[in-house]
Amino acid sequence: MLKNSKKSYGLVAILIHWLMAIAIFFMFGLGLYMVELTYYDPWYKGALDLHKSIGMSLIALWVLRLLWRQVNERPDELPGPKLEQVAARVGHFLLYVLMLLILVSGYLISTADGRPISVFELINVPAFPWSFDNQEDIVGEVHFWLAWALIGFVVVHIGAALKHQFINKDGALSRILKVNKEN
Repeated sequence: MLKNSKKSYGLVAILIHWLMAIAIFFMFGLGLYMVELTYYDPWYKGALDLHKSIGMSLIALWVLRLLWRQVNERPDELPGPKLEQVAARVGHFLLYVLMLLILVSGYLISTADGRPISVFELINVPAFPWSFDNQEDIVGEVHFWLAWALIGFVVVHIGAALKHQFINKDGALSRILKVNKEN
C-alpha cells in the first residue's frame, strides 16, 4: 500500500518519514563534528560539502513530504484527551516549521558569499542575488540554535510515540513502522 489509510501510513509516507529522521540525526551529528574541524583538517571541505548536499536534498524531500501530506488522507487521530490531540497537532506543525527554518538558514549560510551550492557535484543551486553584512555569522548562530530546538522536539516526539505505543497501547508507533495492508 503506497498511500495512507484511515488506520496507518502508507509506504511513501513511512519512507519519507524515516529518511528524514535518519538524515536529521546524521546532519546534527555531522554539524557538531564539523564545527570542531580546523581549516587544515583533511576532511574539512568534504564534511562541509556533504552537509550542504544532504541539506539541499532534505529541502527537496521536505517539499515532497508536504505535497504528499496534502494529497493523501491522514490516519485517524488516536483516541485520547483533547489536550494531547492539540499538542500532537502543534508539535507536528512545529517540527515542520523547524525543519524548514533550519534548511533555509543552512542555505543562507552556504550562499552568503554569493556562490552556488554544489549538490553531490551533480547540480548547482544558485545563491540569492542579495545578502547582508555578517550573514554567515548571524544566520549560523540561528542555524545552531534551531538545530538544537529541532533535536529537542524530536526527542519529545519520540517520547510521545513510545508513550502511545507502550503505555496507551494504541498502536501509534506501529502506524509509522509498518505498512498496514488492510484499509
